[in-house]
Amino acid sequence: MSTVLFVTGTGTEVGKTLTTAAVAALRPEPVAVLKPGQTGLGPDEPGDVAEVVRLAGPLVHGVELARYPEPLAPETAARRAGLPALDPEDVAKAVAGLAAEYRTVLVEGAGGLLVRYDERGHTLADIALAGRRLGLDVEFLLVAAAGLGTLNATALTAEALRHRGLPLRGVVIGSWPATPDLATRCNLADLPTAAGAPLLGALPAGAAAHTPATFHPLAAASLAPPLGGTWNATAFTAAHHPA
Repeated sequence: MSTVLFVTGTGTEVGKTLTTAAVAALRPEPVAVLKPGQTGLGPDEPGDVAEVVRLAGPLVHGVELARYPEPLAPETAARRAGLPALDPEDVAKAVAGLAAEYRTVLVEGAGGLLVRYDERGHTLADIALAGRRLGLDVEFLLVAAAGLGTLNATALTAEALRHRGLPLRGVVIGSWPATPDLATRCNLADLPTAAGAPLLGALPAGAAAHTPATFHPLAAASLAPPLGGTWNATAFTAAHHPA
């Protein structure tokens, strides 16, 4: 059975696209990457899917279902543009179609877990539940900010997933700073507790500047073995633990 991994975040601009690209880059076989709703871009501008394909390489099959011009939540952006909103059942069917062809399907959400996709208030969690009703094996990967404030957002997201019976595979820090402050270093130990799930990686800040040739080894060094890499949470946490 194919694995469908939904990539969500503690908020916007936390590194979901780079994390999706890193996971895709480490797959040993072709992988499908689906972005249900892309906001904030014109028709011909490269979006998140294009960035994943650029970094992860030609084995990635990228799909974008809807695009809205203003950088807003998908439901708001669709309403303001006079365009149809995304229906969770339709998105789930698209995911199922990809899962019939690919062993791994990555679904990158917009913003955080409970951002609205339609006027009825459906979210990425509802899309995952719709996929489960179609027989898909769904899991979540949570991309977290590194610094102060991330523990609350992480705990709330994890609680929302548990409340819906959706499994959380783990947490990845989407942008690890070159000079982490005290809160950031302490969060390495505290994030797994807040999430109730393991810490599975930390991508360095500036990873988007890499080329495909250098991004692949970077991904391997930044993600833990359950995601295909060699990163070690215990060693990384110990190296940055505050005195």
